[in-house]
Amino acid sequence: MSRRADWREAFTRGWYRGAAWTAFLLPLAWLYGGVVRLRRLAYRRGWLRAARVGVPVLVIGNITVGGTGKTPLAAAVTLRLRERGLRPGLAMRGYGGRRVRRPRRVEAGSDPREFGDEPVLLARRTGCPVAVAPRRAEAAALLVAAGADVIVCDDGLQHYALARDAEIAVVDAARGYGNGRLLPAGPLREPLSRLLDVDLSLRQGAGEDVALQPEPARPVAGPGEARPLAAFAGRRVHAVAGIGDPGRFFATLQAAGLTVTPHPFPDHHAFRPGDIRFADDRPVLMTEKDAVKCGAFADARHWYVPVTAHLRTEARARLDALLDRLLEERS
Repeated sequence: MSRRADWREAFTRGWYRGAAWTAFLLPLAWLYGGVVRLRRLAYRRGWLRAARVGVPVLVIGNITVGGTGKTPLAAAVTLRLRERGLRPGLAMRGYGGRRVRRPRRVEAGSDPREFGDEPVLLARRTGCPVAVAPRRAEAAALLVAAGADVIVCDDGLQHYALARDAEIAVVDAARGYGNGRLLPAGPLREPLSRLLDVDLSLRQGAGEDVALQPEPARPVAGPGEARPLAAFAGRRVHAVAGIGDPGRFFATLQAAGLTVTPHPFPDHHAFRPGDIRFADDRPVLMTEKDAVKCGAFADARHWYVPVTAHLRTEARARLDALLDRLLEERS
């Protein structure tokens, strides 16, 4: 891993394992918290203006740094909206891509190096319109002009410049909120009290509100026959993950009976051929988010494992009630 990735991993371990040294960062966390509260107050009081785009806006995000499974949930919610007769569009910033200077549409075949990995993944997974822009409001406006009648934002809970009609907060049930402290003393982007204001709070994990279920592995290099994870069981595989919580992907493979050699990378890592080629012929399994960046230099050894967000019955009912409200506001 890079030196930057080593530092990030060290901080993450400290936040989630209760390391004593995080207390020395509390003065910086208090300063950060003051800025966060002042900024939110400015939008509430109207000192800073939030843009409206003329259709309902639903934001799916979290209050912690790192992955919580919100992108698979955003895909599931977007498809649910389409099932209900709406024309949803996904507005994003395009993290991990080159800085886009104006609103741009993202297609299934778009270059993730330009638009970011998650926008391309969502364009492929949902088939719905996706747009990126420096400001999410600009991406949303582009989608509305193209016919979208509801906007979904994957991430952006703290992006108050775009007015929203509903918010969903997701937390990884296994990791929770760490030591409960704000950055940089802890993993929180906002205080825990922020959750009192969201419309729906969901826990992601086995047996929780949202479960991320792995699908059969598929070839990274192009079309081909899918292979169930059980087909890799009993043999050692290389596991590559450049997501917010690589350990979650490795644990998923291990739970399926695979013996894993883990290769973690920073979130939104710009993969190069050497990152996924190893001095043996063992299979290489990676996340779908990483696969969108590796297709050009992958070969027959490389597979990706899509995951789908499945909501428990009670959580689905709460989601549908929230979508009902959005539909009423639209009409």
